[in-house]
Amino acid sequence: MLRIPFGGAYLPDYRRFRVPGGSAFFTVNPLQRRDNALLTQRIDLLREAVRRVRRDRPFVIDAFVVLPDHLHAIWTLPLGDDDTSTRWRLIKTFFVRSLARPEWRSAVRLRRGERGTWQRRFWEHAILDDADYAAHVDYVHFNPVKHGVVASPADWPYSTFRVCVERGLYPQAWAGDGVRDLPAGEAGS
Repeated sequence: MLRIPFGGAYLPDYRRFRVPGGSAFFTVNPLQRRDNALLTQRIDLLREAVRRVRRDRPFVIDAFVVLPDHLHAIWTLPLGDDDTSTRWRLIKTFFVRSLARPEWRSAVRLRRGERGTWQRRFWEHAILDDADYAAHVDYVHFNPVKHGVVASPADWPYSTFRVCVERGLYPQAWAGDGVRDLPAGEAGS
C-alpha cells in the first residue's frame, strides 16, 4: 500500500499488481473475525456464490480453504483477464444476499447501503514463479493445521486438499505429523 499526500494528511492508495492470465493468492475475511464461524456454518452459500461467479467470469481454482473466520484461495485467470476484484466483490455480494439474518451495521455502511458481513478489501499476492506457487498452495492446505482446527490437512472438509491427494499432488498424510508452520502466505510473501 502506498501513502499519497493529501492536504497535510496521507491517504491510502490501494494498488493491485495485475497480471492478466496470472495466478494470485488471496486472503478474504469477514468483518468480525472473533468468534465468527459464519463461513463454515454457511459453506453451502459460499460454494454457490463461487460457482455462480465462475459461470459468468471463469477462473481456475488452484487451491482453496475455508476456515470459520477467513478463507484463502489461489486462482488462475484466463489469458488477458486481470479482474480479481470484481470476482471477489460478486462472491461476497451473492453470499451476503443469501443470508437471512441481518447483522449489525455501522452508520457508514448503512449510508452506503452495505452489509456488515465482509471486510471491504482482500489481501492479494501475485504468484511470481513455480516455487512461489508451490509454497502458497502448501500454505492454503496447511492453514487449518496452523490455526489448530485439525491435526492434519486431510481432516479438514472445507479445502481442496483432498482433490489434490486424488490427483496425486500430495500424499494423504502430508504435513500431518508435528509440522508447525510453513514459510508462505501473508508472512512468507
